[in-house]
Amino acid sequence: MGNGTQSAGSTQSASSSQTRLRSARSAQRQRKAAATGTQPGAAKGAGHAVLSRSDFYGYMVEGRYIYTPTGDLWPAKSVNARLPAVPLVDNYGNPVLDADNNPMKISATKWIDQNQPVEQMTWVPGEPMLIHDRLVHKGGWKSRNGATVFNLYCPPLIVPGNAAEAQMWLDHIDKIFPDDAEHIIKWLAHRRQRPHEKVNHALVLGGAQGIGKDAMMEGARHAVGAWNFQEVGPQQVMGRFNDWLKSVILRVNEARDLGEVNRYSFYDHTKSFIASPPETLSCDEKNTKAYPIFNRCGVVITTNHKADGIFLPSDDRRHYVAWSNLTRADFVGGYWDRLWGWYANGGGYRHVAAYLDELDISKFDPKAPPPQTAAFWDIVDSNSTPRPRSRLAIVSPPPAPCDNAVVSEISEVSETDSAETESPTVKKGAFENMEVKNH
Repeated sequence: MGNGTQSAGSTQSASSSQTRLRSARSAQRQRKAAATGTQPGAAKGAGHAVLSRSDFYGYMVEGRYIYTPTGDLWPAKSVNARLPAVPLVDNYGNPVLDADNNPMKISATKWIDQNQPVEQMTWVPGEPMLIHDRLVHKGGWKSRNGATVFNLYCPPLIVPGNAAEAQMWLDHIDKIFPDDAEHIIKWLAHRRQRPHEKVNHALVLGGAQGIGKDAMMEGARHAVGAWNFQEVGPQQVMGRFNDWLKSVILRVNEARDLGEVNRYSFYDHTKSFIASPPETLSCDEKNTKAYPIFNRCGVVITTNHKADGIFLPSDDRRHYVAWSNLTRADFVGGYWDRLWGWYANGGGYRHVAAYLDELDISKFDPKAPPPQTAAFWDIVDSNSTPRPRSRLAIVSPPPAPCDNAVVSEISEVSETDSAETESPTVKKGAFENMEVKNH
């Protein structure tokens, strides 16, 4: 029996030691949690990510919480459901106890509000995630000691490959737009190298369906980061919500599909984000208060139609127009399989990123008006209001007898009118002279 009693005592002693060990480890985890925000044993079940308080910042404008991996806003109840209450500790790291000798705790969101608040959020390439001692105010930066702005911009993560192996992508662009390839590639390189700098003109890429305009842009999409490449239609552009402005490259697909949108209104509406100024724009997202972001998006407009697509006036300085005369029939023999296979399995995305990184764009001026191409003038001419050819017919015929010199001058004015593409003051003067001579 003695042996049995000793065994029981040993068992009790061992059990007591294990209890103290578990308590010590639990206290250790709590102290670590208080110091680092890590949730002990947090959400380790299948399908759940391990979260910590360092994953969130308190967005004081709305009382919600920015989830740093995505920039999404979480309500307090969701954060507190995933993170445990935080034990309070004194200056020496010891737990603070209440009157009943129990550890005192506060909610995770209250701890975040007190320790990780931000006064604003914005989107601006070239700045860190947390921008200290500044605020966005009335179109620019304003110094404010102690203030913090959360930057929603996330840089691309792609690891560049070998620039010398990007030839397939370069050949594809040169095949579609042989006269415009150099300008297009430098424009895209600017987006990769200098996303923090606004390029003040859009690319208009036109041509028939199925010639690879989208495939051409796919390499650039990965180079700037897929999350920094947005695609919208004209109806979305004209709508209220505009979170798509947070983009390094913004592609507006099929500019002809304007529906009820007036082409002239579309042109006027896009001025504000195709070029800068303005330096900042108001980002209006569903269920979120509008907040300021920086105007950095580079716009690419694709269209299949010259005559009834976008509107461009003759004095436009915001659009570079490239047009292709190719058709689907020009791409045969497994062309697309080779191109997409190279992208996916041949390191194509990485090679494009490397090429765009290394391309010399020192002579590319993002603020200068772009060249006005032949395709640009084709669109301008297609949008020009036809000049009424019967204007002379509405003039009362001169009374008989008519001076032959006047008849000759009327004929000359008519020929000049049909030959010109604008309506200069000269013609008005000619009509005035004609009327004077008729008197």
